[in-house]
Amino acid sequence: MPISPLRAEAPPMRVGLTPVFLDDQVSFLSRWRAWLEKKLERQVIFVQRGSYREIVELLLSGKLDFAWLCGYPYVRYRRQLKLVAVPLWRGRPLYRSYLIVPADDDQSRSLADLRGKVFAYSDPDSNSGYLYPQYLLTMQGENPSLFFARSFFTWAHRKVVEAVGVGLADGGAVDGYVWETLSETHPRLTAATRIIGRSGDLGYPPFVARADIPEAQLHLFRSALLEMATEPMGMELLESMRLDGFITGRPALYDEIARMAVRVGRL
Repeated sequence: MPISPLRAEAPPMRVGLTPVFLDDQVSFLSRWRAWLEKKLERQVIFVQRGSYREIVELLLSGKLDFAWLCGYPYVRYRRQLKLVAVPLWRGRPLYRSYLIVPADDDQSRSLADLRGKVFAYSDPDSNSGYLYPQYLLTMQGENPSLFFARSFFTWAHRKVVEAVGVGLADGGAVDGYVWETLSETHPRLTAATRIIGRSGDLGYPPFVARADIPEAQLHLFRSALLEMATEPMGMELLESMRLDGFITGRPALYDEIARMAVRVGRL
């Protein structure tokens, strides 16, 4: 897409992303980038990494302007970050963590039944894929590091579903939004698993900015996200992500995540 003179003079916006479960990720990001560049009148560069930690490090070092993070790293570094916008899923800026087991496990009813078994986490900085089960075990008087015979990280929520579904893990913690979306797009994957627990409502993974982002740049990027639901192409992109739109959001949305992190000694 040709770059306008105005866009060519403006510095590019660098946006950090972790892996998502979209099948046609390259095509989707290309379309999203084109839409954002048209709205922002400047180049947009998506920077993808395999973990939240890598994205946070780039953001804090000034190598990124914005990033789509999980709520847990946001609350850990909220003094060094600015909240930009929060997605709406099923009409709310909230989601849940799901605890899953293989579908053919008809005995397990809760996390307590997975003692001494193999458990799959998604990312050590994910509240739905790590913090929540750690918190739940702590509240039950358990030592999370000793509860399972073995645990491992898959570095993607979809891979947690896959690992549990094929029996590589006896249980796992997964983003409820990802599980529900996979149930629509890849029902065979989720059909191989069974939900045995759900967390309470948690603030949906937000878009954040580095603390020293110029206010005009912050406003421009936030406005673009908020306007996605008002334009046909923006709506098409949102539908690909199974989202309804974005709102400005409030830091208080993430108070429950902060409380869990304090309880397990990780904040």
